[in-house]
Amino acid sequence: MALHLTKVAFGAESVDHLAERLRLRGAEGPVFLTTRYLPKRHEEIAGPIGEGGSLFWILKHQLIARSPILGFGEAEGGRVAIHIDPALVLVQARPKRAHQGWRYLEGADAPVDLGGDASGLDVMPAALVGKLAELALI
Repeated sequence: MALHLTKVAFGAESVDHLAERLRLRGAEGPVFLTTRYLPKRHEEIAGPIGEGGSLFWILKHQLIARSPILGFGEAEGGRVAIHIDPALVLVQARPKRAHQGWRYLEGADAPVDLGGDASGLDVMPAALVGKLAELALI
């Protein structure tokens, strides 16, 4: 199972706002976050394409979506860049306390993606899915 990271979607007001921010950043070039240190378990996170880990976003104390991690690189000032796919994948909301920086999330503990079944959640607007998750209805 892949290893993932969690991070607070700082400044994002909603799932739609986060998706729009990532889409705009993706239009300008590669999307990446910077951190001071390379995660010690980075090799477990950056597996083969489609099998690697994701960055799970925390919004309003819930894991709500993920962005696949494409790899790690160098950033300005000796920092580390975590390259992510700008496409946001909605997941089944799960409570998660906010924290600073990033934290590991084991693959077995990661929430499942929405959609792919007959639930119809994958065609719902992201804002509605976020509100239903906030109310613990999904």
